[in-house]
Amino acid sequence: MITRLSHLFVRTLRDDPADAEVTSHRLLVRAGYIRRQAPGIFAWLPLGLKVRRKIEQVIREEMASIGGQEVHFPALLPREPYELSGRWTEYGDGIFRLKDRKDADYLLAPTHEEVFTLTVKDLYSSYKDLPLVIYQIQDKYRDEARPRAGLLRGREFSMKDSYSFDYTDAGLDKSYQDHRDAYERIFTRLGLDYEIVQADAGAMGGSRSEEFLHPTPIGEDTFVRSAGGYAANVEAFHTEPVEPRSWEKLTPAEVFDTPDTPTIQTLVDMANADHPRPDGRAWTAADTLKNIVLALTALDGTRELVIVGIPGDRDADMKRAEVAFAPAAVEPATEADFAKNPGLVKGYIGPWSESGPVLGAKSATGIRYFLDPRVADGTGWITGANENGRHVFGLVAGRDFGNDGVVEIATVLAGDPAPDGSGPVELARGMEIGHVFQLGRKYAEALGLKVLDENGKLVTVTMGSYGIGVTRIMAVIAEANNDDKGLVWPREVSPFDLHVVAATKEDAVYEAADVLVAEFESDGLDVLYDDRPKVSPGVKFGDAELIGVPLIVIVGKSVADGNVELWDRRTGERTAVPLSEIRERVGAELR
Repeated sequence: MITRLSHLFVRTLRDDPADAEVTSHRLLVRAGYIRRQAPGIFAWLPLGLKVRRKIEQVIREEMASIGGQEVHFPALLPREPYELSGRWTEYGDGIFRLKDRKDADYLLAPTHEEVFTLTVKDLYSSYKDLPLVIYQIQDKYRDEARPRAGLLRGREFSMKDSYSFDYTDAGLDKSYQDHRDAYERIFTRLGLDYEIVQADAGAMGGSRSEEFLHPTPIGEDTFVRSAGGYAANVEAFHTEPVEPRSWEKLTPAEVFDTPDTPTIQTLVDMANADHPRPDGRAWTAADTLKNIVLALTALDGTRELVIVGIPGDRDADMKRAEVAFAPAAVEPATEADFAKNPGLVKGYIGPWSESGPVLGAKSATGIRYFLDPRVADGTGWITGANENGRHVFGLVAGRDFGNDGVVEIATVLAGDPAPDGSGPVELARGMEIGHVFQLGRKYAEALGLKVLDENGKLVTVTMGSYGIGVTRIMAVIAEANNDDKGLVWPREVSPFDLHVVAATKEDAVYEAADVLVAEFESDGLDVLYDDRPKVSPGVKFGDAELIGVPLIVIVGKSVADGNVELWDRRTGERTAVPLSEIRERVGAELR
């Protein structure tokens, strides 16, 4: 097939869009693949759709290989199924809600577990109908508070979401593994590096959950990995609790004046200068207990402050905090929160009460108090005394203060031990490109999906959910395949097999190029032909570099001598090739 650039609905841009934060966003807009309509919402132009469809085709082929059948559900859905599962409330402000003219509630679906489940319930009733894998490739909608980075985090995006239905746990294990293997083949075919990491299931629920992350410096996710093979998203990383210690021989806690020490570093400096340790070791930030005040907003809108004590050499990771306190929304306490709670002395907060040992910070500040798992019974700390300019030294967990629970909100640091004993972890950044869940029976139970088993007994179906971000993957591929001139698509997803450029204004060149592109078409190639007669060669070459078809044939003045140029965008190499050999050479390159 021949597509003439003179007729293609595309306009390339010389300047970067003002709102572009990352390379993929910048180049996809400049090369004419997408156009912004609103924050996080893009129109898809012919070039963008061609790449998107090729990604979808790879996914469809691999889904077919595991017996997946394609369906298509509406994006506009009624409230009732999501009310039954509890997610109408759980999603909070993260979804688009609307009412019809009869005042009935609807939403723009962020995912489709509920309607998939109800449809299977409507059609299937026997174990003989299972296992079943059905999937769709469809647009989803989430009301992102801060859409960013073009297609990497938008309000409208395309996903492949598939669902497996089994009546035994062993069946679910097989369906899960089949999808996991298919995802590895998909990402390999698309030329994407990936790490499979343990993940938190979040609002999806379920037991086993793994993410496929593409390592990239612009990734939104931090993950950890050890030399021994452990890998996890930081939200799913679990710290092994410290063993409790005896405090029988420890000295009583003591309060000291510590003026002008509102930060951990100022506190450590003063402690070493004025209150050195008896054992001669210098105090460090890890000896201090940092107390983080968070505001939790429950699903019913009620707001509560909590305090979490973490070792002072770490900061709070808000993503981990969201997991720890889910489904409540979590944010740092505001100045207004502190003003309403005079017991919270900024810079000097602690689980301390001069009246004696306390079970939790409620006795000292009136607010629930949680601890990091490293703060084990018998460990001693320097922490705030709940008075301005004063800290308590030698405060012992279990002896002098208790807690209202153990949560993990502290940052994970390089060198932390992997929970499986496989060694210290290193940190890396990644972008989520796929996610697989063992949902189990959460949605089937909520929606009443049961089948008769071999003994005629009703059993609840067990499910898996498996997602791939189609439009996000396109951005990730663009992010990983470009140079300073433009995009350089992998051949599997390139919008065209070949880009032919008529590089002069001479009629003989166009005549030769016309013949050549017709021959390429007869060879079964999808060809982009730059036949624009009034555009300079420099502009044509610039557009070819920007658009990113990896193989380009230049028909220029040398065609009079029987030669054309073959340009490999991946290497930048341009080679003179006899006209009589170019078809064979291009065929060999594409093969």
